[in-house]
Amino acid sequence: MSISLQKGQKVSLTKESAGLAKIVVGLGWDEAPRARGFFAPKPQPIDCDASAILLKGGKFCDNRDVVYFANLRHMSGTVQHMGDNLTGAGEGDDEQIVIDLAHVPAEYDRIVIVVNIYHAFKRNQHFGMIQNAFIRLVDAGNNREMCRYNLTENYSGMTGMVFGEVYRYNNEWKFNAIGQGTNDGSISDLVKRYV
Repeated sequence: MSISLQKGQKVSLTKESAGLAKIVVGLGWDEAPRARGFFAPKPQPIDCDASAILLKGGKFCDNRDVVYFANLRHMSGTVQHMGDNLTGAGEGDDEQIVIDLAHVPAEYDRIVIVVNIYHAFKRNQHFGMIQNAFIRLVDAGNNREMCRYNLTENYSGMTGMVFGEVYRYNNEWKFNAIGQGTNDGSISDLVKRYV
């Protein structure tokens, strides 16, 4: 049974699922309905981009440790982005990141999952225009959802989001539901938080 998490809640992944080797991190969101005038131009779709930032000792050390739409696979082969969704339309996960927990090199202790709005400032878009945002973790071995965190706060004005992190603690993998909005305009800005 899937655990529904609250902001700041942590859960063990490997303690509850013995032999857990690989997870799918599913992220989803919908564009909130926007009021517009009859003659107003059609608003541009909101393009949210999910990324995984791999940290060593809690710090970002190498540009190759970011897995996102322009670098779909980590150099270790253990973290893979399954492709960019440009609109967030449709049901279920909009973007997925697969993490091979059993083979993540030992020097990496955290994998932070972030989302930013592509060209947010240029398009005057923010997370207040997004609804039904969530992050969920699925056991890739049996396709069972382990936990889900629905972001329910008002994130108006925020252009970036730290959804959560998968991290190692005492030889087990855990997940922390973070849900922290930021004013970062790009993945490179989000990465600077961990330098």
